[in-house]
Amino acid sequence: MVAPPISADLALPEVLKESGQREVFCGLTSIVWLHRRMPDAFFLVVGSRTCAHLIQSAAGVMIFAEPRFGTAILGERDLAGLADANDELDRLVRELLERRPEIRTLFLVGSCPSEVIKLDLQRAAERLSAQLAGRVRVLNYSGSGIETTFTQGEDHALMAMLPLMPSSDEDQLLIVGTLADAVEDRFRLLFERMGVPRVRSLPPRRSTELPPVGAGTRLLLAQPFLSGTARALVHRGAKLIESPYPFGVEGSRLWMEAAAAAFGLAPAAVAAVLDPLEVRGRRALEPHRRALEGRRLFLLPDSQMEIPLARFLARECGMDLVEVGTPYLDRQLMAAEMALLPAGTRLSEGQDVEKQLERVRAERPDLVVCGLGLANPLEAEGIATKWSIELVFSPIHGCDQAGELAELFARPLHRRQLLSFV
Repeated sequence: MVAPPISADLALPEVLKESGQREVFCGLTSIVWLHRRMPDAFFLVVGSRTCAHLIQSAAGVMIFAEPRFGTAILGERDLAGLADANDELDRLVRELLERRPEIRTLFLVGSCPSEVIKLDLQRAAERLSAQLAGRVRVLNYSGSGIETTFTQGEDHALMAMLPLMPSSDEDQLLIVGTLADAVEDRFRLLFERMGVPRVRSLPPRRSTELPPVGAGTRLLLAQPFLSGTARALVHRGAKLIESPYPFGVEGSRLWMEAAAAAFGLAPAAVAAVLDPLEVRGRRALEPHRRALEGRRLFLLPDSQMEIPLARFLARECGMDLVEVGTPYLDRQLMAAEMALLPAGTRLSEGQDVEKQLERVRAERPDLVVCGLGLANPLEAEGIATKWSIELVFSPIHGCDQAGELAELFARPLHRRQLLSFV
């Protein structure tokens, strides 16, 4: 299987651009998977009690576990300018590090409240880094939901780490985007068996072990929402490998083949590794395809994963795409995916909730992929839904996970069918 060529004159689908009321989580939510990825890092949100409740609820942290995130709560005196928020922040950081000496990287995460009062967390991070030099690195990024979707929190966190990445022109494959450890280990093994000389990841499993970047770096995105990080790495000399994303059997194979081609590996050696994977993946997909084939799907904009998922569900599961919405469309990073969408697919960028809900009600699709805020109202109207945020938390990348990925979409349809008999 060879990826279709992408050219500047390729006729990509028309895109409906919308702007209005939005229904999305803020970028703080990305802390939930980032803090699990880097056990030696701590994420300190500078925000309100609402921010604290959001992160705690989204994480579902066990009562016996001490998480690697917290909230420095801005009170009324801070918001009114009656207290020095920087002094209070310094005090909280000192207390945190005394209690948690294992922390090696501390992220100060901006929120809507901290940005509203113009609290300069970048300067605070620089000040604290100087004070704690040799012990803890202090970085800053914005997780505010004013202008971002929830997955862009990871993009901002990775960009905060980029200036600390060393420079090196050695040949390497750099996989960018948080993956489950088991999935990443599997990809590493497969690339090594193909003959890729060196495979590294960003973010790393230890925040202090950042990979180098330079002219020998081939950049392979595992997540489609890392536009800023991709461009910053290219600016550092890395070469972007353009490909579909590793969702489903087809996407995963094209993704790995694109990486192999970037290193000039023999197609026969690559096929010897990938052919058995494809056979097993398609076998695992088959029972879920029978449940999904012919069903009508509407994806509301939420995570920036909508276009790759739509490609997988249409081409490998036989679903009919009513509309594919995405909060932000990076045409360069999505070109290979858009080229694989069925002809005539309706695409929308941005969000105007009321207009989109009107189209959902008019079309009455079998399944709607959407955020949590819209799921319950649609379920009450008799429309089956799938929470898009669950797709970020689940290990869905790779041929080995294709069956589990399809099952995530088949499950709400099965539930709706059972409820119809109650």
